[in-house]
Amino acid sequence: MSRVVFSLSAAPGMAEGLARCFEADLGELETRRFPDGETYLRIATPVSGRDVVLLCTLDRPDAKIAPLLFAADALRDQGARSIALVAPYLAYMRQDKAFNPGEAITSMSFSRLLSFYFDFLVTVDPHLHRIDNLDEIYSVPSKVVPAAPAIADWLKANIPDAFVIGPDEESEQWVLDVADRAGIPSAVLEKKRWGDFDVAISGGSLPDMDDKQPVIIDDIASSARTLVETVKLLSKAGTQPPVCVVVHPIFAGDAYDELLQAGAKRVISVNAIAHPTNAVDISPALAEALCAWSVQNDELIGAGH
Repeated sequence: MSRVVFSLSAAPGMAEGLARCFEADLGELETRRFPDGETYLRIATPVSGRDVVLLCTLDRPDAKIAPLLFAADALRDQGARSIALVAPYLAYMRQDKAFNPGEAITSMSFSRLLSFYFDFLVTVDPHLHRIDNLDEIYSVPSKVVPAAPAIADWLKANIPDAFVIGPDEESEQWVLDVADRAGIPSAVLEKKRWGDFDVAISGGSLPDMDDKQPVIIDDIASSARTLVETVKLLSKAGTQPPVCVVVHPIFAGDAYDELLQAGAKRVISVNAIAHPTNAVDISPALAEALCAWSVQNDELIGAGH
């Protein structure tokens, strides 16, 4: 095949699923650390003239960056026709401005770095704040794959009596999309945040959910304080224990255990980040984005570009 997928970091089975859906070979890549902590990396699958995909979800990114860039360089040296980065979770989106003098705007620094090494970027629902889309900071073409369709399909198949709840205004876009696709009711709450672990959720007048299964949807769970407080709010309101659905299950420290202890009935997640809660497979949607990129590459080569 003219396509090959290499995996540096991904949920179990994602590389195989992506290669199958993308109709690509699964490449072999060897990496290890020397005793002094430096990275050894070797590309064991021929890539000359081929479209190459590097799969690397970038949660806890600092330890992953050096192997990722070394791999991209090695692929380029060995004649890869093009190199796409599939980063289901895209790191360093938080700091998109200097809030205090001298602060590094890390989203800009990171975007310049990845734009230099890759020809195309695919990610899942990046955590955008003060920018509208990735094109504002990335100089290579990018494709954002929404998780809402896959989540809606999972809910229809597994929780037909769901009532979807967004914990804050930022979650509204995902919640309304999922609810519309699944044909289920929804509500969005309000959040006030004073720090990474200091969050308050306000429900106002929650609708009647006596015959419904509450399902809280959030795009990212790091400290999980937003989800924890929302679960507590619903518990006080007398609803059924809620199911929590997370697009990016980072769950730093004891966040996952704290969410269960708060009263969550179950936590499920998209496999954008490897976690025991992974239940929603985003591989087919990622492969669809890659197929469009590969076709475009063929057209550009055929036109002599």
